[in-house]
Amino acid sequence: MEKPNKPGRGRWKLLGVLAVCAAPLIASYFTYYVIKPKGGQTNYGALIDPRAYPIPAMASTTLDGKPARLEDYKGKWIMLKVGPSDCGADCQDQLFAMRQLRTMQGKEADRIERVWMITDDQPLETMLLRVNDGTRMLRAPAATLEKWLPLEQGAGDRAADHVYLIDPLGNLMMRFPKGAVSSDVEKVKRVHKDIAKLLKASAIG
Repeated sequence: MEKPNKPGRGRWKLLGVLAVCAAPLIASYFTYYVIKPKGGQTNYGALIDPRAYPIPAMASTTLDGKPARLEDYKGKWIMLKVGPSDCGADCQDQLFAMRQLRTMQGKEADRIERVWMITDDQPLETMLLRVNDGTRMLRAPAATLEKWLPLEQGAGDRAADHVYLIDPLGNLMMRFPKGAVSSDVEKVKRVHKDIAKLLKASAIG
């Protein structure tokens, strides 16, 4: 006669499996943020505690109105920008720099998705769509994004001023400084270095 399973045994097994799956990412964070790089260098982007900023439920859609979520891109690193469809010079610089940052990762580029969450329902210019082919474009409520995404301290700071990084497990984990993802080549190089280190340290995504 088989002995009944002890209460909680299945739960502990499940937690063990989850811990094993998360271990590579935890190790990469430990390597990147605890074991500091040689020469006293530190990360350029600001580390975010993902427990404080889980991806919220939101009625996001593709440009043609089909339901779509950020969670659909789990398994890859996500460079995330937000902002209105009226994409001025700064916005276009961000989108261009995101394309360049992905390309700069070389053979690791396929591990990265670029996502632009558009905060209104206005149509996009045809040329903007063509130039940014490959960027995932979703429409999402501006109020939800504003409540979710952490900002730098200081008057006038907006989520649209930043590019954020989401890890392959769906954790919001980094915010790059205002103007970092832009036409400023030196700043973009520093962002590239952050992303390259994370990709190298991470065994997943």
